[in-house]
Amino acid sequence: MIRDITIGQYYPAESPVHRLDPRVKLGATVIYIVSLFLFESFAAYAVAALFLAAVIKLSKVPFKFMVRGLKSIMILMMITVLFNLFLTPGNTVLQIWRLQITDEGIFKAIFMAIRLTLLILGSTVMTLTTTPNNLTDGLEKALRPLKKLHVPVFEISMIMSIALRFIPILLDETDKIMKAQTARGADFEHGNLIQRAKNMVPLLVPLFISAFRRANDLALAMESRCYRGGEGRTKMKPLIYKKADYAGYAIAFGYLAVLILVGNLIKV
Repeated sequence: MIRDITIGQYYPAESPVHRLDPRVKLGATVIYIVSLFLFESFAAYAVAALFLAAVIKLSKVPFKFMVRGLKSIMILMMITVLFNLFLTPGNTVLQIWRLQITDEGIFKAIFMAIRLTLLILGSTVMTLTTTPNNLTDGLEKALRPLKKLHVPVFEISMIMSIALRFIPILLDETDKIMKAQTARGADFEHGNLIQRAKNMVPLLVPLFISAFRRANDLALAMESRCYRGGEGRTKMKPLIYKKADYAGYAIAFGYLAVLILVGNLIKV
């Protein structure tokens, strides 16, 4: 399960999506996520799925690698689907004790499952095709207008970059600790919920200690290099829009226009 988490990982490849400006990928991801909440129809979700499939094909990232990220949220997805299935009012189709399954609940549950799947895959494309450094630079550039409101844009971008960098490191550390504790007789897979929670203590304590140690080492390294924030800093590779980036914006907005058109014309 630990190896199935793909958030924060970067998949190196030579593709048009990898070469896009990170600001384009950030904007396109926001547009895609917003588009998933505009309509609840199979036609609209079909358009969103086809667009995502085309982007994944262009990114040259194996689809199996992306699907691995869905395993880590399967429990959350099942809980969301069950809540929509049993708690949505409508015409009763099946009754189990005091719980009722309605026709509206079935449609809501199906739409929610599709929406979460597309949302996770769409967000994963951005992180898998963008290095943490480029993602930080793109986020800082995109949020630059907020500096006029005294928002610490550079600090926010740096925090997100460090968090993304630490995710795969902590996942590897968790995997090593789990294997070491399993070799000492720890059991993380059997027992009820309370027993599993107790069994996680030998895992969480060394993991937190390792995380704080790494954070302290990083802080010392930044201080020893006279790090003073983003004021006056220059970029070794400044972000400059190219023709392909403008084409990326055009494709993203074109997708949104097609989705709105299909969603308004086809209600099914």
